[in-house]
Amino acid sequence: MGKILFISALAALSCSLYAADGATIFNKCKACHGAKAEKSYLNKVPVLTTVDAAERLALMKEYKAGTVEGGKGKFGMGGVMKGQMATLSEADMAAVNDYISTLK
Repeated sequence: MGKILFISALAALSCSLYAADGATIFNKCKACHGAKAEKSYLNKVPVLTTVDAAERLALMKEYKAGTVEGGKGKFGMGGVMKGQMATLSEADMAAVNDYISTLK
């Protein structure tokens, strides 16, 4: 029984060591979106903390897929954001989205 608990604890620790860190990922976003996600970039993208978390996450996925056009609708910068999202996994996007939610 002790071996099983030890292995379970070790597995949980290793998963947390490799978990995406939203705050670290967000560092590359600060130049355009502000340190607290409070900036509206070029008046083409709303303040991130005012966007619903589910919508924000869906948009990240759409940006990565390249389905958000340049200036269509209330969200723009499709080409720029596609490049920013290119290296992020879904876990990374979820982590940064959760981090942005803490900035409200």
